[in-house]
Amino acid sequence: MKYAVPALILAAAVGVSAQETEKKVPKDSTRISIPGCSRGSAFVVTASPEAERTSTEIATGRRFRLTGQRSLLNEIRAHEGTIIEVTGLIKKSDLKESGISLGGGRVRIGGVNPQDPISGAGRAPQSSNATLDVEGWRPLGESCPH
Repeated sequence: MKYAVPALILAAAVGVSAQETEKKVPKDSTRISIPGCSRGSAFVVTASPEAERTSTEIATGRRFRLTGQRSLLNEIRAHEGTIIEVTGLIKKSDLKESGISLGGGRVRIGGVNPQDPISGAGRAPQSSNATLDVEGWRPLGESCPH
């Protein structure tokens, strides 16, 4: 009995600190874990070599821009060329791809004003990629397909 109270206090403290390490998910976002290959800050989804389902079904070949803590992104860059699984937060609106699938690609119909700096022809192609705020990653051990 003499050790029961301190043990309960210690267990409660450990439980609170474990909850603090995981970021709270905003209402407009969701946490996902996806396999893929990184190159710089770009991430391309691949099929999982472990043949397991991911937290959400995202099409192979989909591209994301990785953001997060610099030390974490440097660790990921050190593993370029191998398949990894990243876990992080993404806006729910970015999960949906706009347009329709056609011939292995996506077709979007809509007016684009070439003078508009946001949607103009000079816009960098990476800027249309959804942003994934990386919280963690793990190696999956296989080489990336080239």
